[in-house]
Amino acid sequence: MSNLLFDTDIISMRDLSLDKINAVLKLAKQFKSKAPKKYLLDKIIAHCFFESSTRTRLSFEAASLRLGAQVIGFSNAENLSVTKGENLSDTIKTISKYADLIVLRHPQAGSASLAAEITDKPVINAGDGANQHPTQALADLMTIEETQGKLEGLSIALVGDLKYGRTIHSLIQACALFHCHLFLVAPPLLALPESFCDELHRQDIPFSLHANLDEVISKVDIIYMTRLQQERFNKDEHKLLENQFVLKAEKLKNAKPGLKVLHPLPRAGEIDKAIDKTPYAAYFEQVENAVYIRQALLTLVLNKNIN
Repeated sequence: MSNLLFDTDIISMRDLSLDKINAVLKLAKQFKSKAPKKYLLDKIIAHCFFESSTRTRLSFEAASLRLGAQVIGFSNAENLSVTKGENLSDTIKTISKYADLIVLRHPQAGSASLAAEITDKPVINAGDGANQHPTQALADLMTIEETQGKLEGLSIALVGDLKYGRTIHSLIQACALFHCHLFLVAPPLLALPESFCDELHRQDIPFSLHANLDEVISKVDIIYMTRLQQERFNKDEHKLLENQFVLKAEKLKNAKPGLKVLHPLPRAGEIDKAIDKTPYAAYFEQVENAVYIRQALLTLVLNKNIN
């Protein structure tokens, strides 16, 4: 079949229409039910991780290898020429001579967009600073749809660092396409930036702001937890806040029967490990689904037709 994603960059959720998202989800589900063909046997994928990563880097590597691709790249910038003063532009231009597609993670917001402007090879954003993480959002959507049977019109609580959380920023834009009701739970210091709130207003997406997780648990289908970053608070502030933003098993006593708890991981104590053994936990399903999503994206971007 022909596809809308061939030879395109995946930089932001704004790059993905509903048709494109549904195409990715459909192919990812196929790959989950049946191992795909080696669609990338003649391809070289560059995994360029200027920032540390476990799940994203390894799932992209697993996805590439399962599709038959060769993988080159690096997992940190310590041994690169950037330590000698080389700029990102020259690094990307160089890597473009070696690979058919670049997967890029970088600590600077806008780095993926810059890379896409520099090279004629497709670029997939694997996280750029506090900006975007579109492939994680797609894995989130796949997991939400699997667990809820739909995406349209769900009630979703987004909890923790909504200001700097790039997974949150991408997921909010994705949820808006499916007209979800969003409950934004964060301390004022880490509230969702006004630009995102304004965007939700323009799209007429219902959302509300909350300072305490307890007040929304009984209302939602999904709780999406993120790490409440201790480094952004002094010890007293963090101690005061952590009870409001740590999900413990006993807090779920009034939850909807079908509630699922998601987390992009790594977690740092914001989800009680006792929840791992309950039917509510879905974060390790997210980890698995991320491989199928990234397999689907790599296949679609690098193959004009898929048979």
